[in-house]
Amino acid sequence: MTQEPIIKTPVPAKNNKGTMLVLSLLFDFIGMVSYFVPVFAEVTDLFWAPISGILLVVMFKGTAGKLAGVFGFIEELLPFVDVIPTFTITWFYTYVIRGGKGQE
Repeated sequence: MTQEPIIKTPVPAKNNKGTMLVLSLLFDFIGMVSYFVPVFAEVTDLFWAPISGILLVVMFKGTAGKLAGVFGFIEELLPFVDVIPTFTITWFYTYVIRGGKGQE
């Protein structure tokens, strides 16, 4: 019995631009949900602010992700500015303005 050699073909890099957009919209929505529950609005932001900052740094690589993480953290802690879609703005900057460079 002879075995044929296994030829491994390189897997092309997955383009996750669409997935990142959906996640960005979802996380921005989660950040704005506090407006639907007025009693717990700012209390929930205390928990969401660090999570939001970490997610931004993990999702978007490089300096843009770090800056967005700091901005997102501060934005979630400040009252009445939850309407700023930080994730979506960062996605737009990363994939439209910069063309996705540095996200590979």
